Amino acid sequence: MCGVKLSFRSEYALRALIVLGETYEQGIVRIQTVSERQHIPKRFLEQILNDLRSGGFVESRRGVAGGYRLARAPHEITLADLVEYIQGTLPLSPERGARQSPRGQRDEAGSAIASVMKEAREAMHAVLTKISLADLCDRTRKLRSESGMDYVI
Repeated sequence: MCGVKLSFRSEYALRALIVLGETYEQGIVRIQTVSERQHIPKRFLEQILNDLRSGGFVESRRGVAGGYRLARAPHEITLADLVEYIQGTLPLSPERGARQSPRGQRDEAGSAIASVMKEAREAMHAVLTKISLADLCDRTRKLRSESGMDYVI
């Protein structure tokens, strides 16, 4: 079965953005806070957040009162935008075009499989386009409250 695979970098980026999304109204969040909340190594997190800043997803402030915040409201950022920016493409098996069989003939089975994978990628894109960072934050809060673990900044 084909599944969605996120790289560690992509998952860490989404985890960091959930923290920033949940604290959007409060402004700047220290990188140490994000690191501790999501158990992301601070140096790796710095690289990820700098990349997200370059992509226009977060803003940063230097200094003692420095940190990061979302560049846009969480409801304006779709998961499709994030995943495509972080990973480059949606994480499904690579699309293969029409192949040649070992005898040099067209491979209809390979072409059929490729067309199904293309449909799956398009369906996944449609789902991720409908889900915003705000939706992901809401799901996180709901799961946290169901597990009895809640925190406030």
